[in-house]
Amino acid sequence: MKKSDAAGRGDLMAAECPSRDVLRRLTGRWGMLVLRVLAEGPHRFSALRKRIGGVSERMLAQTLQGLEADGMVLRRDFQTVPPHVEYALTPLGHEAALRVGALLGWIEDALPQIARGWTRA
Repeated sequence: MKKSDAAGRGDLMAAECPSRDVLRRLTGRWGMLVLRVLAEGPHRFSALRKRIGGVSERMLAQTLQGLEADGMVLRRDFQTVPPHVEYALTPLGHEAALRVGALLGWIEDALPQIARGWTRA
């Protein structure tokens, strides 16, 4: 793993740096939307799927697993029948959600201006 400094900071410009995997999971369409919804509070899988239009069960499960592996999401299994599992942001996930939320808000606000470029293309 290529590091940019002795403190262990990642180097996104280095092809072999694992920070690129984190970047892919956080900035992918589903990762960003999961962070946005979980910023509101814990959600069950079915509630997440309902809130995030167009996400398949498979993609949502993969996204949650990746974000959990990165320490952004906490999966809480209540060990009940029927199964009750909730997903919530960790402190690191809340930090990421703030940053992602700013970008998502900007996209929504700037959409009319962005869309004007689509008609010229």
